Amino acid sequence: MDNILHKIGSFISKQDYFLKWFILGLINGVVSGLGALFFYYSLKLCEFIFFNKILHYHIPSPAGEEPNNLIFKPGLVYLLPIVIAFGGFIAGFIVFKWAPEAEGHGTDAAIDAYHNKKGFIRDRVIFIKSIASAITIGSGGSAGREGPTALISAGIGSWLARLLGLDEKDRERMLAVGIGAGIGTIFKAPIGGAILGAEILYKSDLQADNIFPGLVASAVGYSIFGSIVGFLPVFGYYLQSFNPLRLPLYIILGIVCGIVGRIYAKTFYYFKDNLFKSLKTNIYLKPVIGMFLTGIIGMAFPEVLGTGYGWLQGAIDTKFSMFDTYGIPLFIFFVLLAFIKIIATSLTVGSGASGGVFAPGLFIGGFLGAGLGVVYHQLFPSLVNTSHIGGFVIVGMLALFSAAGKAPVAVTLMVVEMTGSYQLLPACMLAVAVAYLISGDYSIYKSQVKTREDSPAYKSLS
Repeated sequence: MDNILHKIGSFISKQDYFLKWFILGLINGVVSGLGALFFYYSLKLCEFIFFNKILHYHIPSPAGEEPNNLIFKPGLVYLLPIVIAFGGFIAGFIVFKWAPEAEGHGTDAAIDAYHNKKGFIRDRVIFIKSIASAITIGSGGSAGREGPTALISAGIGSWLARLLGLDEKDRERMLAVGIGAGIGTIFKAPIGGAILGAEILYKSDLQADNIFPGLVASAVGYSIFGSIVGFLPVFGYYLQSFNPLRLPLYIILGIVCGIVGRIYAKTFYYFKDNLFKSLKTNIYLKPVIGMFLTGIIGMAFPEVLGTGYGWLQGAIDTKFSMFDTYGIPLFIFFVLLAFIKIIATSLTVGSGASGGVFAPGLFIGGFLGAGLGVVYHQLFPSLVNTSHIGGFVIVGMLALFSAAGKAPVAVTLMVVEMTGSYQLLPACMLAVAVAYLISGDYSIYKSQVKTREDSPAYKSLS
C-alpha cells in the first residue's frame, strides 16, 4: 500500500508547479473541510454536555450558526468554576499524557513545525488536539477554535505528505497551506484563509508561492464545511453604509487596537512563560487552576467564556440590552470586557489548556470598537448613529488581531468575509495599517520569524 501511495506521490511531484499544487491543494482542501467538520461538531457536543446539560446555561450564538439567537439564560452559576476546571483537568490530562506539543494555541505549534521541524507534526497530535480543544472551549474555557483547526489541518497535511513520500519542501508547504485552509474553513472565510497560509508564517513577509495551493485548498474546504453547516457568514451581513467622514474615527480605533494588541501579546506570554511556568505544582493541575480562575471571572462576566461569538454578534447588531453592565457606563463596560478577555484567555490557554488565540483577539478588538463607537455616538450623534456602532466593532475585530497576529492582509479579508461588510474595506485597511504600525514587533505567535531569510525552512523552499 505504501509503495502505491509513494508512486502516486512521485507522479504528482513530477508535474509542473501549478498542476502539482492544484492536485495537492484539492487533497489538502478535502482534509481541511472534513477536519473542520469533525472539530466543529465535537465542540458543539461538548458545549451541549457542559453548558446545556450540566450547567443549564443557554449562551448566545452568532447569525451563521444554529440556533442563531442572542438569548442568554444563566443556569447553575455556582457550579461554573468547578465544571470549567473539570474540563481543564480532562483536556490537560489528555494533552500532557499523550501529546504535550498540542497544549496552548495550535497555530503557533504549526508555525513552529514549519520553521523548525521540517514540516513534521506527529499523527497523534491531530486527534489529541481535536478532543482536548473541544473540551477546553466546550466547557467554557476562554479560547478560539481556529488554532485547533489550524493544527489539525496542518497535521493532516504533514501526514499526507509523508504518506505520499513527498520531499521536505513539499511537506512544509502542505503544512502551511493546511494552516490557512483550516482557519479559513472554520471561519467560512476562504479568501482570507488562502492568504493566511502565506502570511502568518512571518512578521513582515509573505510566502507568495503558498497562495495558489491555498486558494484551491480553501475553496474546497469551505465548500465541504459550508455544505453541512451552511454558507451564511459567521456574523451574518452587516449592511450599514460607509461614510468617509468617519475615517479619522477609525484611525483612532486603529491606534487603540495597536496598543492593546501589544498588551494582549505581552500579557499572554507573561502568564504562559512566567506565571504558570514558575508555578510549583503538578503540570496536570495547571490547566485546572487556570480554568477554575476563568470560571470565577465567568460568573460575573459570562461574555468572556468560550469563543464569545454570540456576544460579539450582539455588539455588531447593537443589541446592548443583552449585556448586564452592573450600572457601569456602557463604553467603560465594553472596554473592560476587552481587558477581562485578555486575562481569561491568558489563564485558559496560557495555563496549558488547548485552544486558539485568534477568536479571543477578535473579541478584544470588537469590544474596544464597541466602546469607542458608543463614545463617538455621544460626541458626534449626527455622524455616528446607533446602527453605525457595529461598524466600529467589525473594524476593531480585524485591526487588533491583524496587529497582534501580524497578518494584516489575511485577517482584513477574513473578518470582512465573516461579516459581509465589504463596504467597510477602506476603514478596515486604514485601521489595520495604523494598528500594525503601532504594534511593532510584538506578536501573539512566538514562533513567527521576521522574514523568509530568518527561517530555517528558507533553504528548503529556495
